[in-house]
Parts: sequence; structure tokens; C-alpha cells
Amino acid sequence: MDAANLKDINKKLDKLIGAYQECKAQNRQLHADADTWQHERQRLLQQNELARNKIAEMIARLKHLEHAPLGVE
Repeated sequence: MDAANLKDINKKLDKLIGAYQECKAQNRQLHADADTWQHERQRLLQQNELARNKIAEMIARLKHLEHAPLGVE
């Protein structure tokens, strides 16, 4: 193996190492993004549940008012 081949192999190895480090950084960022989206999803699910409960309470109150005698609330 001559010096030119060794130099070529070293260049290719440096490229591979760079590509690996870039993939590793992207993977870390994707995991962080996934965590952020999971937290956002949980927050939205909680908001949805609160809204659903409030609507159910309003419907129950409206039904109660509908069946209540006039003048009594």
C-alpha cells in the first residue's frame, strides 16, 4: 500500500466520521423534537378533556333548566 492509497483511505475515513457525527447530532435533535411533541400532545389532550368536561357540565345545566319549572332556577 503506497502513501496515496493511505491518504485516500484517511480522507474517506474522515468523511465517514463526519457523516456519523452529523447523523448522531440529527438523531439527538429528532429525539428532543419527539419529546417536545409528546409533551405538547399531552398538554393538548388535557385541554381537550377540560373542554369536554365543561361542555358536558353546560349540557347538564341546560337540560336541568329545560326541565325546571318556570321561575325556579
